[in-house]
Amino acid sequence: MASVILQAEGLKRHFGGLKAVDGVDLALNAGEIHALIGPNGAGKTTLVSLLSGRQVPDAGAIRFDGTDITRLPAHERVRRGIGYTFQITAIYAGLSVFDNLALAVQRGHTRDLSRAVTEAAARVGLEDLLPQIAGTLSYGHQRLLEIGMGLALHPRLLILDEPTQGFAAGEIEGFMALVRGLVPATTVLLIEHNMDVVMALAERITVLDQGRVLASGLPAEIRANRAVQDAYLGGSHAGD
Repeated sequence: MASVILQAEGLKRHFGGLKAVDGVDLALNAGEIHALIGPNGAGKTTLVSLLSGRQVPDAGAIRFDGTDITRLPAHERVRRGIGYTFQITAIYAGLSVFDNLALAVQRGHTRDLSRAVTEAAARVGLEDLLPQIAGTLSYGHQRLLEIGMGLALHPRLLILDEPTQGFAAGEIEGFMALVRGLVPATTVLLIEHNMDVVMALAERITVLDQGRVLASGLPAEIRANRAVQDAYLGGSHAGD
């Protein structure tokens, strides 16, 4: 039986009358790729903020590797092995690719900085672009740089929030190969609107709708779920 690396129970986050996250349970098995999907306004972005420590839940608990992290700030979760990327790139546009990766590597207290940066760049296919200013990269390469910065921390759990947004069609296959190569050493939580990517990568899928879990299961089960079809698969695939 797979071990659970992250367990969220009864998470709630309300904004006035809006129940953005309303009693969500989520369990991530170690070494798996788990996708989180749902229509616009489903609560995906708020849930990611709760898991990464950017927001504190109104109720509920989050445990990582058996330890309660519900009230830990984001930087402390990073130190414990939770890495994440955002819907909007969070790179340092005025610095080189090398310097962006170096800043991430330094947070991991790596002794051989140059070697660690080169290895991180190679993992995302940017080793030939290390001198380039990050803000001049294509959007797809900026997304890869952000993922590389996350991987430089050697996370045990990597949360990827809409990672293929802005990718050209030819870049998506390379991204999927990258993600497949992360497991089982790294658990991946993938928040993604591209259902072809979700179905190709995810071992399990959780569907949110109106702040609650609508369904959770294997890709084939989710695809065949009538409630999911009505709420999401039959409609818009845009992220929130």
